[in-house]
Amino acid sequence: MEPGKFCQSCSMPVDKPELCGTEKDGSKSNEYCIYCYQNGAFINPDMKLDEMKVTVVTQMKKMNIADNIINMTVGSLPALKRWKV
Repeated sequence: MEPGKFCQSCSMPVDKPELCGTEKDGSKSNEYCIYCYQNGAFINPDMKLDEMKVTVVTQMKKMNIADNIINMTVGSLPALKRWKV
C-alpha cells in the first residue's frame, strides 16, 4: 500500500493490505477499505453521505481523535470517489 492512501468511501487510512476491501475475484481493492467494501460491493450500498459522516464521527471519537481532525476528515468526505456527484 502506498503511504497516504485513504478509503474513497470513509477516508480511513488504508496503509496495510489487511485493511483493503476485496473485489469479486478476491483481490484487494485499490480504493476502498474492508469496513466499506467486500466482494466487489459496498457493505451498506444504500448508505447516504450524512450517514457516513455520523459513522466517521462516532468511530473517530471512540479512538479519542481530536475534534479538529474529525472535522477535517468529515469535511473531506464529499470529495471522495463514492460521494462525488
